[in-house]
Amino acid sequence: MMTCQKHLFNLDEDIHYLNGSYMSPLLKSTVSAGMTGMLLKSSPNNVTMQHFLADVEVLRGLFARLINVPVAERVAIIPSVSYGMAVVAKNIKVNRGQNIVLADAQFPSNVYPWCELAKEKEMHIKTVAYPNTKTSGSDWTENLLAAIDSDTALVALAHVHWANGIKYDLEKIGARAREVGALFVLDGTQCVGALTMDVEKIKPDALICGGYKWLMGPYTLGYAYFNERFDNAKPLEENWINRKGSEDFTQLVNYRDEYQPFARRFDMGERSNFINVPMGIAAITQILEWGTENIQTYLKNLTEPYLEKLRNAGCIIEKVPFTAHHLIGIGLPKNVNAVALSEKLKERKIFVSVRGEFVRLSPHVYNDDNDMAIFTETVLGFGL
Repeated sequence: MMTCQKHLFNLDEDIHYLNGSYMSPLLKSTVSAGMTGMLLKSSPNNVTMQHFLADVEVLRGLFARLINVPVAERVAIIPSVSYGMAVVAKNIKVNRGQNIVLADAQFPSNVYPWCELAKEKEMHIKTVAYPNTKTSGSDWTENLLAAIDSDTALVALAHVHWANGIKYDLEKIGARAREVGALFVLDGTQCVGALTMDVEKIKPDALICGGYKWLMGPYTLGYAYFNERFDNAKPLEENWINRKGSEDFTQLVNYRDEYQPFARRFDMGERSNFINVPMGIAAITQILEWGTENIQTYLKNLTEPYLEKLRNAGCIIEKVPFTAHHLIGIGLPKNVNAVALSEKLKERKIFVSVRGEFVRLSPHVYNDDNDMAIFTETVLGFGL
């Protein structure tokens, strides 16, 4: 059985960091990998062609393994979610009058590209609101399914809603999107690394992930999976390394029209970052060693007794299977001010986020019973 892994991080003992959905702390091993990369870059005479090529392929393979992608070349190395979504927006074929289905209050990087696309192509955005019912998770999935119709060109969602922790039934939604011929695009930033994501089961057309949250990597390092619908698509930028044959540095001025195969064509410029890439390798290696199912089991055992106390005090907290154990939206009673509560939590060095009407609790394997007990005690003592 998994035990608390706080010893692998540099968190201060008096800090109760329950805010992994905001940004993860770095593993000690990840910091060490970054320092080694900085030392390498400080002596460029030691940087070889293999430093440009080898590590990034290791990283690509690790992420492919994490999301169960048999062909690692279907993974691109990108700087951000907005970058990956822009690749999709550049290559999607749509018609005037079609619609795009979104969930209400998604993270902006999975909204703005579709708003611009809708304006440019004279499409409609169908935003499916949070149902706010006793079975919110189930109802939200059903409402999303009902919104997808023969005029839907794109369904763009997350696996777990970033603000309230609701988890959608992606297998059902993906099947419905395929039924009508719509592209199914996921933002995996708030799930991949902490929650099992099986691309072979869910079958998204694209899965875009920021790497600095549950993937525990540095900022400006992300990942994207693209299926066969993008095999002949145009990249967002025309950099040298996404062209076919760029592995041979002696032939770079023999310019080529062909791109690298599969998702490699979508790699960002300067993908071979000698600091970030080793950090990403260290982080995903540790996640794979833990296993996402073990992470969820650890967090289930850690949080459930305390969440039940909060429910009994009047908080609204979705239950499994429509929430995950690493990102939990706590709806407060109407007499409790969420912002004022968050300030009280900060006074006690308890770090969470407020997103709309929810306190967002997002623990990880560096948290223990002491963290949850102090958090729960503080919330219960705030007028509940």
